[in-house]
Parts: sequence; C-alpha cells; structure tokens
Amino acid sequence: MPKSAFSEPVLTVAEIEKLLDEVFPQLHHGGRTIMVEQVAPMTARLRLIAHERHLRPGGTVSGPAMFTLADVGIWVAIFSHMGQEALAAVTTNLNINFLRKPPHGDVIVECRLLKLGKRLAVGEATLFADGADAPVAHAVGTYSIPAAKHKVS
Repeated sequence: MPKSAFSEPVLTVAEIEKLLDEVFPQLHHGGRTIMVEQVAPMTARLRLIAHERHLRPGGTVSGPAMFTLADVGIWVAIFSHMGQEALAAVTTNLNINFLRKPPHGDVIVECRLLKLGKRLAVGEATLFADGADAPVAHAVGTYSIPAAKHKVS
C-alpha cells in the first residue's frame, strides 16, 4: 500500500491541544472533556471523559456525545498530519453505527486515516468503553480540505 505524502504527524499532542484551545474553544464549553491522547502515523486516539451532560436517560453515554467524539477524532487525525492548513477542513459526511450501549464512563476513540489527499480525507473511528474490548460504535467520515489560498501578484 503506497504511503500518503502526509503519513507522519507534523504536530505533537501538546501542539494540537494548544491549537484546539485557541481556535476551537467551544469544544471545551463547560469544562475540558475531550483529550487527545496520541497521534501516530495515520492515526489518532482521543478520550471522552463522560460527565452527566453526556448521558442519556438510563445512564448510558449518548449518541450525540459519541458522534462528536468520532468527528473530532478523525478531524484531529487529519489536522495532526497536515498541520494548521487543515484547520479549515470540514466534515462533508459522517456515518456512524451504534453497536452497543456504553456504560457511564470514559469512551475512547481510535481513528485511522484511510485517505489523506490534498483536497479530501477519509477516516474511520472505532469507539470503545474504557477497558472494554468490544466496540460500542463505528464511524466513517469524509472531510473536505479547502485549497490553500495563494496571493496573486
């Protein structure tokens, strides 16, 4: 399988967290609950520290909370490999399958980039309840990467 031109991360976890705080502060509205744990070649791992606001009736982590984690996870994987030029990348499609109810507790997302081109990225996200082997959800997303703006002289 040929390697993408972006196969190695160009940003560290600390750099990603700092930039997220600066350019996407609404992600942490009400307190920091999504943490970037790791970036590696074509992958990223994030954690949702589930609070009461992430629960649905019955005490399980809600679908919207898991959807957000999957979307942010794939976006972070893209961003970590392309750098600040990918800050403008937008989700064009995200399909998620909820497989089982996660208990109240942290949810981990492991993301893998399937394609990372100049204009389009495709990734998958597998979500697990912390400490569990079986996934609770699986998502596949497509992201548009706007063309870099060049000055015309």
